Amino acid sequence: MNIQSDDVLLVIDVQNDFCPGGALAVADGDAVVPVVNRLAERFEHVVLTQDWHPNGHSSFATSHPGSAPFSSITMPYGPQTLWPDHCVQGTPGAAFHPQLATEKAELVIRKGFRSAIDSYSAFFENDRTTPTGLAGYLRERGLKRIVMAGLATDFCVNYSALDARRLGFETVVVLAGCRAIDLAGSLAAASAGMAAAGVALLDDLA
Repeated sequence: MNIQSDDVLLVIDVQNDFCPGGALAVADGDAVVPVVNRLAERFEHVVLTQDWHPNGHSSFATSHPGSAPFSSITMPYGPQTLWPDHCVQGTPGAAFHPQLATEKAELVIRKGFRSAIDSYSAFFENDRTTPTGLAGYLRERGLKRIVMAGLATDFCVNYSALDARRLGFETVVVLAGCRAIDLAGSLAAASAGMAAAGVALLDDLA
């Protein structure tokens, strides 16, 4: 794939809590770091997302007495998986992985900071309507094709890729730079959904 000046690398949630030893660790999650760093060297434009929850966020199982992590409840905006407390604002777990090359990032989108609603996508909260502002930023900058990598394939990468397509952006997911939680078949479902939406799923960029 030839990288153009109007392409952007969107790096999703490569944070300590999603890497081995973190509060919501994705298996082999830190393996994405060298891949993302290699990709970032080739792009003129890089944007990062950062999960950024307040204490007591409504998506935390601890906020719902008697509920177990990875169970599901119904929120006003629909089903919500309950998670272990993770990426709490200002904690080491919310920080980017220490080996992640962040110096080329032109923008950091923080998401999940509204206590009453979770946010998987880089573009919208989980109500699917409250925007983060990323789409407007990309359009004003004239950036047209989004290449994604990060954590986790079946949640934040998946939601971001589907929203990018819904908003009309050409979208590529580099699978070598992603790892999945794979909760009850979620990886297969996400992969099928992204492909059906027109997301290009590439093993790597040549």
